[in-house]
Amino acid sequence: MKVTVDDDRCRGHGVCCSLCPEVFDLGDDGYAVVDVPEVPVEHEDAVRSAAALCPEHAITVS
Repeated sequence: MKVTVDDDRCRGHGVCCSLCPEVFDLGDDGYAVVDVPEVPVEHEDAVRSAAALCPEHAITVS
């Protein structure tokens, strides 16, 4: 599974970081970044939750 964050939509709420810090982090600019090129299987459910709960709908899972 791959995950991306749309830089134009993210507003740095940090919901994704709190739900799955193993995959998401806040960059120097305060907006979410993805730390891994491929989401480990054990974190897929947390990443799906982060995408569903993102207030700005900035996370895409593929």
